[in-house]
Amino acid sequence: MAVPSHLNGLAAVVFDFDGVLANSEPLHLRVLQQVLATVGVTLSSEEYYARYLGYSDHDSLSEIAADRGLGWDEPTIERLTSTKTQRFREIARGESVLFPDAAACVEQVAAAVPVAIASGALRDEIELMLEPSGLRSLFSVVVAADDTPRSKPAPDPYERAFALLLETGRLDSTARPSHAVAVEDSPWGIQSARAAGLRTIAVTTSYGQDQLGDADLVLPTLSALTLNTLASVVG
Repeated sequence: MAVPSHLNGLAAVVFDFDGVLANSEPLHLRVLQQVLATVGVTLSSEEYYARYLGYSDHDSLSEIAADRGLGWDEPTIERLTSTKTQRFREIARGESVLFPDAAACVEQVAAAVPVAIASGALRDEIELMLEPSGLRSLFSVVVAADDTPRSKPAPDPYERAFALLLETGRLDSTARPSHAVAVEDSPWGIQSARAAGLRTIAVTTSYGQDQLGDADLVLPTLSALTLNTLASVVG
């Protein structure tokens, strides 16, 4: 795909999903708290945002068990993960969770360069939340939980997204990860994207600017994300 010269070599934009396109983190927290309560475990919002946001459901439950010395075996973690997934889907079907500025932002960017998603959310949850907006067709690639051996903060999700953009011909073979920009909302997501070689822009929808300092640029919301802004961090 030819990239306009004024975009400074910008080749692609890879969005995180929860907390960037979808205001779903509060919903994830609420459902996780409900599931943990069934086994006598409490989780505060402060703990969630400080320690577990950014992990897949399975990995967040594994980390909670490890941090608290609960000794859960894999079948227990799988059962709780399944319960959390089912409850989240039931609630998400009845709620509009995309940020108000998500559609306009994605449409603007997708008109100029390929766009992808690299997320720790399950694929069908992403599809479920995107469906009402009609945005799904704009994303050339979606990398979801279980698509990679490791989840964020490991680089695997962003490495996979970039590789798929190349494999499907959405990017020129000369494109490099540093020609792509990841849009994130968490320190773990920024770490993942940077380790994969992408440039990073963070939005302060989940964390304050002081916690997102490793990003190349920090913005308040997607409304401030323009093509010129994206191009400014590439090169």
